[in-house]
Amino acid sequence: MSFTKTYSPIALSSLALSLLSPSLSAQEAELSDPFRYDFYLSLRMQAESVHPDNETAMNDYRGLRDAFSRIGVNAAYRFSEDYRLFGQLEVPFDTANFRFGDPYDQGGAGRDDREDLRVARIGLESPMGTVVAGQQWMPYYNTITYPVDQFSTFYSGFATYTTFRVKETLSYVSPTMKGFSFGGSYSSAAGNERSPSRIDDRRIQTFARYSYNGTVLAIGMDDRGNTDGYKDRLYGFSAAKRFNNWSVVFKYETTDTDNPNSFYGDGAEAFNLYTEYRHGKNTYKAMIADIESYGETVLHLGIDHQFREDLILFAEYYQEQETAALTGKHEGLAGFNSGISGGKVFAAGFRYHFGF
Repeated sequence: MSFTKTYSPIALSSLALSLLSPSLSAQEAELSDPFRYDFYLSLRMQAESVHPDNETAMNDYRGLRDAFSRIGVNAAYRFSEDYRLFGQLEVPFDTANFRFGDPYDQGGAGRDDREDLRVARIGLESPMGTVVAGQQWMPYYNTITYPVDQFSTFYSGFATYTTFRVKETLSYVSPTMKGFSFGGSYSSAAGNERSPSRIDDRRIQTFARYSYNGTVLAIGMDDRGNTDGYKDRLYGFSAAKRFNNWSVVFKYETTDTDNPNSFYGDGAEAFNLYTEYRHGKNTYKAMIADIESYGETVLHLGIDHQFREDLILFAEYYQEQETAALTGKHEGLAGFNSGISGGKVFAAGFRYHFGF
């Protein structure tokens, strides 16, 4: 297993029962060579056929789209068996538009920023837990949303109300004690700011998780600050169960806000039911979701084929009742148009990973 996969923040939030500790053999190797680094590239591209329900708002089109490619470096220094200092820097690269930047978070729509940096974090692992500072994957997403964010196309991950990564964040994850773990994060007002027209307060997240014999239960809270003086919170629950090669995950979220201008409104609910089955080199995936005010009824089907250890081929079908993920050709958030009124997508592509 490569260094990148072993210590990825995504891996820390998977259905695995262990959160923090690498294998003993990996620890022994690191103690003999305490400083390690790894450069990596994950190239992700898809061909797609997009069919909006309202063709007066947007015509059908076919083309190429980036599926969140990235370039990065991991570095770590193990002081002892119990203490490890690590860091990660990761930059998005939009292969369809051939530029550095996130294919969805391209700025525009009244925003003064775009995501030119995915991850910039430094952390310390110890027997007391893991502390991470910087732009990072958020603990609420890792715990509640990531278990259903398992598809390979650009259209994965939209069926939630939360944010994946936030800059100027300090997070903590406890060790796992008899199956229990907990943690949270604090993001500054500047880290939480998304538009000059908004006055964002600090962002606070908390979670608790219990795992036993292939079952994982988790609850979480995402307090997005007193935006413009109003309360803006999100509560979530997820439950996952693995049966050998088959797994099933349920996620529920609800909003809690008194802001009359809230995009989702108060009491909006999101339900996700995801399942996958692994057989040989193939992984079959399916999700049905109901995301109030953001996609409404969503159906997502897919298959991954492990062609080589470093190359995955995929094909997916995505359908949403109302507009959430569908945008114009090569566009992201800047091309969001609710008048599209949902639609469907057929996509096929590849993920190619290598380190150097």
